[in-house]
Amino acid sequence: MSENVKKCSCGKYNDGISCDVRNCVYHVGDCHCTATKISVGPSSANTSADTICATFKQKEN
Repeated sequence: MSENVKKCSCGKYNDGISCDVRNCVYHVGDCHCTATKISVGPSSANTSADTICATFKQKEN
């Protein structure tokens, strides 16, 4: 297992990614992401406020 991938009762998560988006299918625990990789864009962003997580998938209710 990679040194930045951690395991918990909620599954495997990347310790280097902090995410507060609780309605994403990859969100677990307080702020963990279980996606195997993430994509952030767009390339035209000038500040963090201009970025989006293209990996986001909304949880189904």
